[in-house]
Amino acid sequence: MSRVLNFGSLNVDYTYRVDHMTREGETQSSEGMEIFLGGKGFNQSAALAKAGAEVYHAGMIGDDGDGFLPVCKEYGIRTDYIKKIEGKGGHTIIQIDKNAQNSILLFGGSNRKVDREFVDEVLDHFEKGDLLLLQNEISSLHYIIDKAYEKGMVIILNPSPFDHRLDSCDMSKVTYFILNEIEGCQFSGKEDPDEMIHAILEKYPKAKIVLTLGGDGAMYADASGARFHQPVFPVKAVDTTAAGDTFTGYFIAGILENMPIPDILRMSAKASSITVTRKGASPSIPSQEEVMASL
Repeated sequence: MSRVLNFGSLNVDYTYRVDHMTREGETQSSEGMEIFLGGKGFNQSAALAKAGAEVYHAGMIGDDGDGFLPVCKEYGIRTDYIKKIEGKGGHTIIQIDKNAQNSILLFGGSNRKVDREFVDEVLDHFEKGDLLLLQNEISSLHYIIDKAYEKGMVIILNPSPFDHRLDSCDMSKVTYFILNEIEGCQFSGKEDPDEMIHAILEKYPKAKIVLTLGGDGAMYADASGARFHQPVFPVKAVDTTAAGDTFTGYFIAGILENMPIPDILRMSAKASSITVTRKGASPSIPSQEEVMASL
């Protein structure tokens, strides 16, 4: 069976509850502050592990990152390729408003210290057909994509945050793009979801597109003409921080199990709907048993 390597970020999340997103020039008192382990990479590994997949996480932690190792062990995330270096690790400052929406300020720290030597060291342990999950919160992303493609790995990219660092990446080597509606717009230059998908497939015809649309659910499309839409499961949201990461982890777990795409979308949407009813990032992600029982 194929293995999953998630080469991704590990961030300490400083989460502040506020009435509204702080505006330019404004000082606002927060109504509470909590600290969680997160990062898009770590959250997606947590989702994969909780969905029942064996996932290897590769990344770098700083002096403040020791807490990740016992939590990875608790979740069942393989830590063979998590390396500790001197200096500050990655962290975020997250505002969550009264409507459970969030805004995130990201500091890369150790996540931006990933170099080619470390990439080669990690990828030496993986082979053709293994799945590689990537986000844009670590350095050397273009090099990781090139080396993984040479090995014949299946590359899955969540292009978040969407910024200039993606310009150097050869997107034609990516098999799956998993994006939300904002990233889809940035990636395609289109605002309508159908037009986003059409534009991306026109440019990368071999790709498979998974587009999450918030309250409008999620869509899947590929060049074969396959099109699927999954409505959202209505819930009262408390914190939307890890909703997309939960969806990504469960979607990839479904790929590993060779589930039909509509079933994968339904499972992923249900998992995300449970996540947003809880506070925090990785702690809010449900187990596979909980998701299936809810379905």
